[in-house]
Amino acid sequence: MKNKNTATHGFGPKEYLLCAAATLAVFLLCVCLGSVNLPLADTLAAFRDILTGTVPEETTLAYRILQPVRLPRILCASLSGAALSLCGACMQGLLKNPLADGSTLGVSAGASLGAICSIAFGFSVPGLLFSGTMVSAVIAAFISLAIILSFAYRLDASLSTNTIILIGIVYSMLVSAMSNLVITFAGDRVKTITFWNMGSLQGTSYPNAAALAICLLVCGGILLLTAEELNAFSIGEENARSIGVNVRAVRLRVLICVSILIGVCVSIGGSISFVGLITPHLVRPLTGPNHKRLLPASLFGGAIFLLLADLCARTILAPRELPIGVVTSIVGSILFVHIFYTGRKQR
Repeated sequence: MKNKNTATHGFGPKEYLLCAAATLAVFLLCVCLGSVNLPLADTLAAFRDILTGTVPEETTLAYRILQPVRLPRILCASLSGAALSLCGACMQGLLKNPLADGSTLGVSAGASLGAICSIAFGFSVPGLLFSGTMVSAVIAAFISLAIILSFAYRLDASLSTNTIILIGIVYSMLVSAMSNLVITFAGDRVKTITFWNMGSLQGTSYPNAAALAICLLVCGGILLLTAEELNAFSIGEENARSIGVNVRAVRLRVLICVSILIGVCVSIGGSISFVGLITPHLVRPLTGPNHKRLLPASLFGGAIFLLLADLCARTILAPRELPIGVVTSIVGSILFVHIFYTGRKQR
């Protein structure tokens, strides 16, 4: 007879198959719905033409909307959501901090500063795809994370929740001030930077989706392989060392991968908050604390969360469009208060 804990957290192949099916269903829903709704049959026919590389003699409305505009955007939304959620779950496990996330720790703000500087001053690296914004955002994200954790360790070697969050808030305020300073010198690019900084997937392309997919495949794969080490971190760094975990190497590996993923997501979609903070909390009651189950489930959960947020951003005020960062912040803050309140009641 299974005990209650086993039954609740029996997250196996069948459950992952259900998660994949749910993600696919939400993906199709988001493809069909928008400022212009498309019939499912026309959407599937357009998918077939796009996948086979054939251009019909008389292009349908579904093909004209999907091929250049909606499909790359939906792909970027699903991949960004998966990446940000995975990063949040890994940072929460690494730091033993339920509030750890790129946005709460200031990493996203740092990546935004790097991207804003690139946009404002036209920085680029010759020969590299998306060189300016993406490289600047990734470098700034890693530097930000290193600065925040270094200061936190100097103030409190135990890296307590309060210390990290406090430094993250102060660092975010400093970076926000620096971003505003850069924007004052951005000239005619101010409007573009302001809308982008609120979070927007408008205008994303297939190369953007390819860059996200490659980074998620490489860095996400590395993070998924560290699930066992993250489980060891949950019992403390000293205990992790005693069972043979190379704490320094694991921490550096996770931080580098998280910085790359957050930097790439920010460079493409701007600052999108709460995805990495909320999604792991939503899936953890289903998977339990074991990172071997939590991390893959967070991938699916993050993709679904951001797909639905992007759908709301495109449809609530259609034909006008809300910044997706505004939607995730509103929904995320409500969910966070609910999770915090129910968690306190259960104690």
